[in-house]
Amino acid sequence: MVASAQEGTDAQSLRPSRPVAHSLEELARLTGARVVPAPTGTTAPVTGVVLNSREVQPGDLYAALPGAKVHGARFAADAAASGAVAILTDPDGARSVVEAGVGLPVLVSLEPRSWVGPVARAVYNSQPADGTGQELFAVTGTNGKTTTTYFITSILRALGHMTGLIGTIEILAGDTPIPSRMTTPEAPHVHSLLALTRERGITATAMEVSSHALEFHRVDGVHYDVAGFTNLTQDHLDLHGSMAEYFEAKAQLFTRERTSRGVVVLGDGDPWSAAMAQRARNNLGTENVTTVALRGSDGTRQDASDAEGSAHVGTGGADAADWTLRSLTRRGIGHAFTLQHTDGRALDMHTGLPGEFNVANAALAVLMVLDSGVALDTLQRVLDEHDPLSAGVPGRMELVGTRPTSLVDFAHNPDALARALRAVTPEDGCGRVIVVFGATGERDTTKRPIMGRVAAEEADVVIITDDDPHAEEPAPIREQVAQGAREAVANHARATDVLVIEPRATAIRTAVRMAHPDDAIIVAGRGHETAMDFNGVVVHLDDREELRDALAALHADTKEQQ
Repeated sequence: MVASAQEGTDAQSLRPSRPVAHSLEELARLTGARVVPAPTGTTAPVTGVVLNSREVQPGDLYAALPGAKVHGARFAADAAASGAVAILTDPDGARSVVEAGVGLPVLVSLEPRSWVGPVARAVYNSQPADGTGQELFAVTGTNGKTTTTYFITSILRALGHMTGLIGTIEILAGDTPIPSRMTTPEAPHVHSLLALTRERGITATAMEVSSHALEFHRVDGVHYDVAGFTNLTQDHLDLHGSMAEYFEAKAQLFTRERTSRGVVVLGDGDPWSAAMAQRARNNLGTENVTTVALRGSDGTRQDASDAEGSAHVGTGGADAADWTLRSLTRRGIGHAFTLQHTDGRALDMHTGLPGEFNVANAALAVLMVLDSGVALDTLQRVLDEHDPLSAGVPGRMELVGTRPTSLVDFAHNPDALARALRAVTPEDGCGRVIVVFGATGERDTTKRPIMGRVAAEEADVVIITDDDPHAEEPAPIREQVAQGAREAVANHARATDVLVIEPRATAIRTAVRMAHPDDAIIVAGRGHETAMDFNGVVVHLDDREELRDALAALHADTKEQQ
């Protein structure tokens, strides 16, 4: 992906003020790379690391990596002109740099990408060896990462920490929010951000860690105090190819190289969560892994659903789990619940966010903080006095209006969509569920008809529209989703109507006009996002704005008719 000028500006704003200068010889010893000296024989110390030539500042090491279409060595001259003092690349890149007469010394490695993170860690001193760094919390899984990191941050603030956050929605560096363009930034950005937040007095940071981040070395060199796992459901198979490979990508987080302790939510009969718990125990040691299985106080399955994601709330793995859900009651639109350890300890907590799915996300967040070394009675006091698990998350089961109940959620894969729809089903059975959603282009195509089927099985009215087609034609994407929905209706699914409507704003307005006061509308797939990509043409669209405006128009019309 080509970075924009704004992206370069954001990257520069993440720089710490006090990097640690390293000589080329020191970096060669760290990486085991071969040094091709500059023609002049002179070298300058390295004080920064970049992957994008447009982000280069004086003193930087430019990592010229092979790309899908273009080798980064092609831009080595541009990097030199901007002040780069050395190049890190592979043998092909080194030959290109020398032949182009760039004039900079070159570190040559067979696997240069795998060294970008460790080099950035050393130069930015992101995790000092003297233990003065901040506590780091990592959350991985298909769904639930964002909500869980927000919960962790909220708890840590209540405990008195100055907090940082690196996630899908935003990066928080002290009091400065920086919009995020990917679930996890590249390795130089991660390390420079950690160093910057430490300079600003941040004492603890929560981070989403995606499978892409692990596969593409974006978190190399980072060591977490506690890592948590939410679940594994179908997504990103366009990258990983199979669920087994997807699992292996996630499992990279639970190694001694990357984390000290792990917390795993055991899903309802889900073999992936059980396998992740076992893998974590094998790698980290049983004493360093905590598991939680969630079920109702009567021991029966609670059909929890997670719009933004979590493991199922159910009985699976309960007998082997360290912590188990022993009570679950509705409190407003949220839930109060108790977790009990096998040794008899218990934690009482409450989340004000809608949907039983947030019980799993909240439980994971609480146990991750507990495993960081916080005393149980201190944590219980904070949960009682501050209600940190009711912190709202933009675009995650975000309530936009009532009568009809109207929410926006990021659910963009089959499992998350199913859980979102179950979460908004009216308890009294009097209202309908209306869903508006689509599928993204240039992503896993196999999930499109599955999402259509799930929508038809869990909602009464299904409205299929566009969701970031990218370079694909939108109509065929809509039709693939609709085909799955229509087949489900033919097999006596719940839905009575399957509509295909574009553009997305019209689909949202249609849903609102169709709704009765007791119905529930959920606009799924995009959450907090505010721009849609149609083959490179960016169109502003915020589901929350569109839904809010449509509801205002509906209520205005209703008032005029009275």
